[in-house]
Amino acid sequence: MTGDDKIRSAFENQDWHEIKITDSWQIFKIMAEFVEGFEKLSKIGPCVSIFGSARTSQDNKYYKIAEDIARLLTDRGYGVISGGGPGIMEAANKGAYENGGKSVGLNIELPFEQFHNKYIDRDKILEFDYFFVRKVMFMKYSQGFIVLPGGFGTMDEMFEAITLIQTGKIARFPIVLVGSDYWRGLLDWVENHMLDAKNISPEDLNLYSLVDTAEEAAEQIFTFYNKYVLKPNF
Repeated sequence: MTGDDKIRSAFENQDWHEIKITDSWQIFKIMAEFVEGFEKLSKIGPCVSIFGSARTSQDNKYYKIAEDIARLLTDRGYGVISGGGPGIMEAANKGAYENGGKSVGLNIELPFEQFHNKYIDRDKILEFDYFFVRKVMFMKYSQGFIVLPGGFGTMDEMFEAITLIQTGKIARFPIVLVGSDYWRGLLDWVENHMLDAKNISPEDLNLYSLVDTAEEAAEQIFTFYNKYVLKPNF
């Protein structure tokens, strides 16, 4: 098999084991993830991403809140996108799936989320090797972010969205943090240190909202799109 044949086969079968991944050839693997993501997600319609920790147990109050948020969103015709793993991601997909809504999972192999959860629609599971490709999919195909308690990955996704909106790289969409007891300390630091140091502007504080209930979180999405035309972010 020639080098060209191997590349063609890798694209068709999504199997890159036969290709020696050098810095140059890695471009093709990255392209393949973008192409598959764009092809699948361009057909799903309006969706909201729900973020949070993979380590959240089913008896945690935020697991139930994530389920309820997903049900409320799907009641109004929105699909739900999660990172595809367990914890809050599973809860989001479960709420959407059991309510008959679209349930999308953008999975990536990590120590605490090696397998996608069982509540993702079979035709809406995507597997990623690259965090940055996965984040592009979240940004491009989400009409809002709802962020429940999580770790560094959750923070990364939240601040990426805030930064892209702040700098005008993507269209404005709602970013909703759920859980005052979890987020208040961070937001106090943003408001009392970042703002005081003039590293952000006062209007930047309007890029996100803080709520405590599933109903409040969903209402932030509904209220926003009562005022703005629903459209893709890029």
